[in-house]
Amino acid sequence: MRIFSARESLGYLWLASFLFVPAISLAQSSEITFHKDIEPILQRSCQNCHRVGGAGPMPLVSYEEVAPFAGLIEYKTGLRDRAGAMPPWYMEKDIGIQEYKDDPSLSDAEIAAISAWARSGTPKGDPADAPAPINFDDSVKWRAGEPDLIVKMNPVTKLAGTPDWWGEIDYIPTGLTEDRYVKSVEIVEVNDVNNQAGTGRDTVGGRYIFHHMIWGTAQMNENGERAPGPSIPWPVHEVGRNADIFDEDAGRLLKAGSYIVSDSVHLHSNGRDTTGHLEVGFRFHDKDYKPKYQNAFIGLGNGVDISITGNEKDQELHAYTVLTQHTKVITFEPHLHAPGERMCLEAIWGYTVETLSCVGYDHNWVRGYPYADNAAPLLPKGTILHIVGYMNNTESNPNVPDPRNWQGSGNRSVTNMFIDLGIRVTLSDEQFFEAMEERRQALNLGPNDHVIGCPLCLAPLVAPISESEADSDTNEVATRN
Repeated sequence: MRIFSARESLGYLWLASFLFVPAISLAQSSEITFHKDIEPILQRSCQNCHRVGGAGPMPLVSYEEVAPFAGLIEYKTGLRDRAGAMPPWYMEKDIGIQEYKDDPSLSDAEIAAISAWARSGTPKGDPADAPAPINFDDSVKWRAGEPDLIVKMNPVTKLAGTPDWWGEIDYIPTGLTEDRYVKSVEIVEVNDVNNQAGTGRDTVGGRYIFHHMIWGTAQMNENGERAPGPSIPWPVHEVGRNADIFDEDAGRLLKAGSYIVSDSVHLHSNGRDTTGHLEVGFRFHDKDYKPKYQNAFIGLGNGVDISITGNEKDQELHAYTVLTQHTKVITFEPHLHAPGERMCLEAIWGYTVETLSCVGYDHNWVRGYPYADNAAPLLPKGTILHIVGYMNNTESNPNVPDPRNWQGSGNRSVTNMFIDLGIRVTLSDEQFFEAMEERRQALNLGPNDHVIGCPLCLAPLVAPISESEADSDTNEVATRN
């Protein structure tokens, strides 16, 4: 056995310490801390609501405010895409299209970081690592941007403990003096509830009294009565709903002299006497704007013959519609009621059945999911749109008051609806081919790529057709007809 000299021993100790120090530094640098790792996540996806004056039940801005709720934050973010998850965005990450506008959801790495931080004693870290604080302007309540026109509806009072109410509210003039095309519309409720009073509410429904408003715009005659003809429909307002952003090439027309009308407003008690009103915010395109595409009002769902068995989970509801024109799907918006846990949207084209989106559902936070510009489905006419709803009428669903009961269709939250309220536009043949070519160029598509929601995008790359062949086919079809 070799005996080391004192000089050699000191050398080896120095080498060992040199190798060991970086390992310690690496462990320290990988430690997840509030200021370095957690605070940026909260700023992006949580603090807009969870702050003083926000809609959230507790502020999540400073370390002292966040640390006591670390376990709850871990649990809520870990739910990911099911009722109760935070942030309230329930798009499933393992299927379908994954590019959406204004997506506040967390990545797997961010959810794992929150869990690790909560389970490691919530280390605060170095304040020098903190991002710059956000200066919230409490006068700004519009998520889609400050509106060009705000219409205030009439105030109503809902008393504590009183039953739900459905009915009409006053027709309110928009005050618009010229026709304008709308790029987005957003509805917010303004009421006298003190959100920071520590009242112990558990859901967003405890903050508001308007559950929903199905509304449109219409003209009035000289007697103040609705003029003959249908009203122009606008997206339904529901509690916890995000703004509706229309396709850039399909602005919705708001006519001069129109009134906001509704014969289906649903009010519910939030546990205290509350007076509130809705404010409708319109953002306009430039005055010389002309829409390129036509808005499509395609019914997809079933609000009539719904049948849900008592004490049974994973019950499925199905609905179909055939597209008679080329269609671009702008948003997917599932609408279910208390037993609803999930909805998927499929496109069936020829032999292809493709899932476009699957989302969880939370009746306290109704979401519309706007596809990113180069991800919005481009579907040829003849495509079958198919929605599947998954119902849980058991004790494991806290939204169901008595799972022993059979449930059918109806307006009440304890009865059911099954609808996709998403926004869609139609395209001519020329516009459809142009949109697919723009998609191919924007995504730099090759013949072996795959595009979810665009079954013909790759056709010219996989099986190109010469102009002479296309002309011959066109002449043959014309001769047959």
